[in-house]
Amino acid sequence: MKRIIVLFVVLAATAVLSVAASNATFVDHEKVAAALAKGGALVTAPDLLVSGSHRDKAGQVEVHDKETDVIYVIDGTATFVTGGKMTGGKDTTPGQHLGTGIEGGETHHLVKGDVVVVPAGTPHWFKEVPGTISYYVVKVLKQ
Repeated sequence: MKRIIVLFVVLAATAVLSVAASNATFVDHEKVAAALAKGGALVTAPDLLVSGSHRDKAGQVEVHDKETDVIYVIDGTATFVTGGKMTGGKDTTPGQHLGTGIEGGETHHLVKGDVVVVPAGTPHWFKEVPGTISYYVVKVLKQ
């Protein structure tokens, strides 16, 4: 329960900062369900992105120079690695890097309800997804 409270505090603070003098953003349950089923953007703003994501297999190592990822697992499990040094890395677009592995990272077993905050510049990787995993990602963008 504490993790959920932490997530909502982070999301609320982010929302306050990004919509200080503007209208709130509402995303209906059908769009949320679709994004969680196959992945997709829910909210796009100059300083943050909110997406629904779904995986049924491992991914590549990612490093985002100017994006902090806040990940909230809503269903499923995965082995997630953070930190360390990315191996087999290449630049894909400015500020975005993909790799094939991580040396010296910290391994986390993610389950429903977990929250992970990955600071900008930190390698992270869905190393193993034994079934499926669905999660929200809030990307807080550095200016």
